Amino acid sequence: MHPADEIRGIKSKKLSKKSIVLGVTGSIAAVESIKLSRELVRHGADVYPVMSKAATRIIHPNSLEFATSNKPIIELTGKAEHVSFCGLTKDRVDLLLISPCTANTISKIALGIDDTPVTTFATTAIGSGISTVIVPAMHLSMYAHKIVQENIDKCKRMGISFIDPLISGNKAKMPSLDEIVEYTIRIIGKQDLKKKNILIIGGATAEPFDDIRILTNRSSGKTAVALANNAFERGANVELWYGHAKEEVPLHIPVKNFETVKDLLNLLKNNALKFDSIIVCAAIADYLPKKQKGKISSGKNKLVLDLSPAPKIIQKIRLIMPKSKIIAFKVEESKENLQEKSYQLLKRNQLDFVIGNTISAFGKDENEILIINKKGESFHKKGNKEELANYILDTIKRD
Repeated sequence: MHPADEIRGIKSKKLSKKSIVLGVTGSIAAVESIKLSRELVRHGADVYPVMSKAATRIIHPNSLEFATSNKPIIELTGKAEHVSFCGLTKDRVDLLLISPCTANTISKIALGIDDTPVTTFATTAIGSGISTVIVPAMHLSMYAHKIVQENIDKCKRMGISFIDPLISGNKAKMPSLDEIVEYTIRIIGKQDLKKKNILIIGGATAEPFDDIRILTNRSSGKTAVALANNAFERGANVELWYGHAKEEVPLHIPVKNFETVKDLLNLLKNNALKFDSIIVCAAIADYLPKKQKGKISSGKNKLVLDLSPAPKIIQKIRLIMPKSKIIAFKVEESKENLQEKSYQLLKRNQLDFVIGNTISAFGKDENEILIINKKGESFHKKGNKEELANYILDTIKRD
């Protein structure tokens, strides 16, 4: 068994049975193509490297053969490799991913010039309608060149997707490998939520009771991030409204941050867009403290806070977005009466689904949930938050 086959699919099966041509050009970032290949393989993909001559001067073809189990194509032969992989053939690949891509290669592709194996594969893939993704990596002065930007726009008009570089100092660097993999999954994955507009509201509110201190809770944000990332991978136009939480949000997820219930109300007021589905897994305050000016002195024997009921965000969402599918979370101390209380929440607020769980799941990767729909039907599911996020999206998609 080749070493690449030992790791194939160990992270996920999201790219299982998917074939990807990885075009590598003469950017110094070509050294990252070995790690990128391995990550794609870990998600189940078959990766076929194609290298320009300039790329072979930066990394040896043997490195990519080790990473992928497939011998890199460094020149075209009588086998017409560009046609068999990317032409109008029965067994062509699912994606041409050019990473890293130099300014020179971008401009050649824009002009239809194919004088390297990579650009010839690009011409063939574009002509046959294969999904093509370019990941630029170069000095910032090259990336900012007016003609290079015009050629990027020209490529985009031809249907080529770009993953924007990470601008750092005077460099337009390759984005993280995770981001490239996520876009790859999005482009050639399930795409069963394509063109769906999905809003995830997650994290916790943090209500100030003086100028220093806040009242918040232990919501980690893991469920919200898992839902947003899975919706993104499945092709949705996803947006995350994110409160106080520890879980890091991937750079490819559009985020609007909030802190207080008032912030959330302002987001609703100023972003009354049409969402097909809204999933509210945020831990939102039920009571708001009366804020005191300055800092409350320490050393008191007793401190009493004046709390008043908070506006019900779920009710506001239903009023503002009456046609959206709304899914809320209900958290209780134990499973006792969880189903009944979840269904009461659903009926009271005209929701489409309620996800019931217990406080034992806070901050943990594993959870057990109860999904209740408008008919009063319930479904149980156990798993990690990645698995549960996919299950929730599957459930609301079917209904």
